Amino acid sequence: MASGSATWVYEMNAIYERRERVRFGHCDPAGIVFYPRYFEMLNALVEDWISEGLGISYAELLGPRRVGLPTASLNTDFKRISRMGDELVQRVSISRLGRTSLTLHVEFEGSDGLRVAFDQVLVCTSLQTHRPQEFPADLRAALTTAQEAQGVNPS
Repeated sequence: MASGSATWVYEMNAIYERRERVRFGHCDPAGIVFYPRYFEMLNALVEDWISEGLGISYAELLGPRRVGLPTASLNTDFKRISRMGDELVQRVSISRLGRTSLTLHVEFEGSDGLRVAFDQVLVCTSLQTHRPQEFPADLRAALTTAQEAQGVNPS
């Protein structure tokens, strides 16, 4: 993984953590992270969490299995700027697991504290019909195990 190392963690309600260095390509002419790049980092983090953290191939879900996980809602709170060379600790936790949707809380933290936080709702959909559907059994089991590992009772 080009972004750095990833681990399972069980502190601060996080279930997956990795580090990512802020690159030149993330920054605007002012030398700080251009805010849309945070959303690209978020998307890459969620894909890696599903594949590496949950052990469910994201490429297989979207490809042959035709299961989508589009974002239905995304709330973002920008706290501090990030500059090229900064290392961001990225953490994923499950806030809510429903029948067809999942709410994640994601934080990117720098050496001086929280840089940005996201609350993201993903909806499990059929890529044939583009309608919501229940999570496939293996994904549901992995999500439930992850939620239990972070100390939250499954909903």
